[in-house]
Amino acid sequence: MPSNVASVLSRVNSGEGAAVARLCDFLRIPSVSTDPAHSKDVAHCAEWMVRDLRTMGFNAESVPTAGHPMVLAHHPGTQAGAPRVLFYGHYDVQPADPLELWESPPFEPCLVDGPHGKRIVARGAVDDKGQVMMFVEALRAWHEVAGGPPCPVTLMIEGEEESGSASLEPFMRSHAAQLACDVAVVSDTGMWDIDTPAITTSLRGLCYLEATLTGPSHDLHSGMYGGSLRNPINALASMIASFHDADGRVAIRGFYDGIPEPSKEVLDSWTRLGFSEQEFLAEAGVRHPWGEKGRSCLERVWSRPTCDCNGIFGGYTGVGAKTVIPSKATVKFSCRLVAGQDPERIRQLVEEHLRAQVPPGYSLEVHSHGVNPAIHVRTDSPYLKCATRALRQVFGRDAALIGTGGSIPAVGSIQRILGVESLLVGFGLDDDRVHSPNEKFEVKCFMNGTRSHAAMLAEFGAMAT
Repeated sequence: MPSNVASVLSRVNSGEGAAVARLCDFLRIPSVSTDPAHSKDVAHCAEWMVRDLRTMGFNAESVPTAGHPMVLAHHPGTQAGAPRVLFYGHYDVQPADPLELWESPPFEPCLVDGPHGKRIVARGAVDDKGQVMMFVEALRAWHEVAGGPPCPVTLMIEGEEESGSASLEPFMRSHAAQLACDVAVVSDTGMWDIDTPAITTSLRGLCYLEATLTGPSHDLHSGMYGGSLRNPINALASMIASFHDADGRVAIRGFYDGIPEPSKEVLDSWTRLGFSEQEFLAEAGVRHPWGEKGRSCLERVWSRPTCDCNGIFGGYTGVGAKTVIPSKATVKFSCRLVAGQDPERIRQLVEEHLRAQVPPGYSLEVHSHGVNPAIHVRTDSPYLKCATRALRQVFGRDAALIGTGGSIPAVGSIQRILGVESLLVGFGLDDDRVHSPNEKFEVKCFMNGTRSHAAMLAEFGAMAT
């Protein structure tokens, strides 16, 4: 490991206040990628990142795409023969709705007290602006102490992750030579707990669909037509209910085909983590578990597929009453996928399942918002060993090797297009309220994540041939 790593970590520590202030500046930009009204904000956010990276000696640019810009930056590093590291993250954020549930304005970051010290509350605090700024701040410390990182570094920070990453793979294919690397590092995952770091070795894939059932040619008076024809909302609700059987299994034909069972060794390692299902659910304000019968909570979240509705609408949704039978009803839903499932085949099976239940004379329109496969990372990778050593240096304990129920489309794209695996080292917590009102990021996690990235860079630099 480079001898100046201690100086770099010291610089990270002394720069905590400035680092938090820069993160708050980043969070003030409402870079909501899914809302066209925020297109200028998204572009502004990319330019903000480019300007910041240029102060650290990076050749950085905001590259136009068919959608939102991609931030692409390169640094040659200071150590000849060291592996090139690609850092991936995203600067776009989810919509802040429902606004009335926020305790402070979502794009006016607040530092508030919590059980672990100060926490930053804002949209994007942990997903993913806070986690992006961890490796940016680590790179800043290396620049200030040593003139740059000890290994060559490329950054690819996208602006469409929260809206389907439609431009990601076209960008990667057209810039494959510029993105060539030995390993990718992704910080969009979580820790095991506030004091225990984690390396995620599996991600579930995703199939996201939107289905609209149309019946009458126009909205109808429920007094005149009620009881004489099938209400599209009622019919769609029945179709949604058919997604699961009484044992909590997804009831779509062929949905579980080809799914491997976790090995006994893997299941035993999960048991040793001391996971509390009761505490996990309590963080969500729920006391009673639900899910596939005969499976533990960690199995359901890490190794089993799901089918969940994410939004449903139709008819009158305003204040007060309006007695209407709507012309149409719509549901948005996602399937989290695991190893052994082909996302495109799952999309076809789900659509076939829905179409088989369309009432006579009614029509169903199904739109895909994207699919991506599940990902598994080798645990014998030399880069994973580097990360393990760095995390032990910062936290004083070994990292847990875990799975996660979420999906990061870029990880699969990096594997397929660039031919390299990703290190999934994130620093979020289960109670960070990702995608929810009052999203937060513990300052302790932010700073430990920054230290960890600084130490990982040192480990990568030490691999120089």
